[in-house]
Amino acid sequence: MHFEIADMRLFIHVAESPSLTQGARRAHLSPAATSARIKALEGQLGTRLLYRDTRGVMLTPAGTKLLQHARLIMRQVDYVKAEFAEYGTGSFGHIRIFANTTAVTEFLPEVLAGFLAQHPGVTVDLQERLSRDIVRGVLDGSADLGLIAGPVEAKGLEVLHYSTDRLLLALPQNHPLAKEPQVTLGQTLAYQHIGLHEGSTLFSFVSAQVERLGGTLPMRIQVSSYEAICRMIEAGVGIGIIPESAAERHCRTMKLVTVHLKEPWAIRERSLLVRELDALPGCVKELVEILRNSERSKSAEG
Repeated sequence: MHFEIADMRLFIHVAESPSLTQGARRAHLSPAATSARIKALEGQLGTRLLYRDTRGVMLTPAGTKLLQHARLIMRQVDYVKAEFAEYGTGSFGHIRIFANTTAVTEFLPEVLAGFLAQHPGVTVDLQERLSRDIVRGVLDGSADLGLIAGPVEAKGLEVLHYSTDRLLLALPQNHPLAKEPQVTLGQTLAYQHIGLHEGSTLFSFVSAQVERLGGTLPMRIQVSSYEAICRMIEAGVGIGIIPESAAERHCRTMKLVTVHLKEPWAIRERSLLVRELDALPGCVKELVEILRNSERSKSAEG
């Protein structure tokens, strides 16, 4: 059985497109040529990879499995290219990162700004994803690096401790709960909440904890950033659960009070996820080391 790299790339284009025609366009081939190559690939494997109808294409179970392998193969090809390009042009490569809301908005921008300034030949694709999608993305090769909070249960991944994350309740200064030393999640449900948008990692996480209590999170308004949450809280619109890092930053410039949550899930471990650290391109390994060193420096200062 013999596979061409071009066939793997073509299959990914088709599998990630709503139709064979659009997949062919992405691969710069005619639909007829694309169809013939997909059929030849199916013949080699002895199984059907796609369901085709007037509405487009859909992966068969075998096609889904091949897509996972194809992505890993193409990521490994990219790694090889990046590794050898570094010998001739210095630091060079492309890094795809899947991370949760806090990482994307609070600390990755600062770390990446310094890293990219020192590595002009490196590009980064940073995407905010839910925890399950971060794990799946690193496992199937869609991402080089994942950054997640909370327990990780996935075979085939290296889990590197990064830092400890604490969730706090942020309140206006004159709020009835502002003088409490700590509160439970149940106590907060008597008040309107300010939260992040639907689909954000933190909103999904907090909503799941409320559902376990048999309740519904009383949302007053949902916004796109922690700064917006804090401004709404300062204005007395409601209360909100936010990471300690965001609370510390915005409490310096806004009239807010923070109270500890008396919940075991309020303290979560942050982790970096990779498939195999030693097999990653040099630029990715260097970024991992910079991330871990930056957190060690903060801990030492604290």
